Amino acid sequence: MNAPGFDSLELLSRKPDQAHHARPLLFVHGAYAGAWCWDEHFLQWFADRGWHAYALSLSGHGASRGHTHLDSLSIDDYVADVAEAVGYLPESPILIGHSMGGMVVQKYLERASAPATVLMASVPPQGLMSAAFGLMFKKPHLLADLNRIMGGGEAQLESLRDALFHQPLDERMLERYYRLSQPESHRAIWDMTLFNLPRTDKMHKAPMLVLGAEYDMLIPPDQVHSTAQTYGLKAEIFADMGHGMMLERGWDQVAARIDQWLTEQGF
Repeated sequence: MNAPGFDSLELLSRKPDQAHHARPLLFVHGAYAGAWCWDEHFLQWFADRGWHAYALSLSGHGASRGHTHLDSLSIDDYVADVAEAVGYLPESPILIGHSMGGMVVQKYLERASAPATVLMASVPPQGLMSAAFGLMFKKPHLLADLNRIMGGGEAQLESLRDALFHQPLDERMLERYYRLSQPESHRAIWDMTLFNLPRTDKMHKAPMLVLGAEYDMLIPPDQVHSTAQTYGLKAEIFADMGHGMMLERGWDQVAARIDQWLTEQGF
């Protein structure tokens, strides 16, 4: 359900029958997506384990404001969305970001603290340039299709499969995810590529878990390891998975690792 009294940004909420954790979770989606990607599996899974779980649709995504000027939205605008959502919640949340959402979480830490953060297949602090060059050589059709989606055009179903999934996926589910996907802001993409990368020296320090997927075509394992090394950590790579770690088969293993790590951190 949408969180009541929070109308301009879509904030999905799943409340536990019995809360076991004081801190809520706030999930931040990646490019071309919305809060719906967390509501497929993650939100209810975490609610069933005593977490109050929220998922935000950034401006221009899902049912949030800003669709009419999507292409002018910046990463800083998305960071402001997260700050607005954080201000709505009763306690400062643990932030969990996927792909572009991971970059937004890193940028958020420049302006505010968080109890803990989880980066899933996140854009690295060094930006998208290396990943884009790798994609250009390995999957040039996929890069072209992503550019087409950004311009409001239609992509091929097989490109969506390549972008998000390594394991077989039911065609009906693939078509459903295709219908839920949308264009992304050119400005935000450029911000993540070159113009507004995280300033790690300015970031508030917080416990951080860095996760990636073995067969991720968009943010391959070497980029995930680069992120972890920047923060003095070791990345954890899930075998036999693609970029869509919250949608791919085995998503529950990812959720369980996050839950375990948060418990280890005392949350």
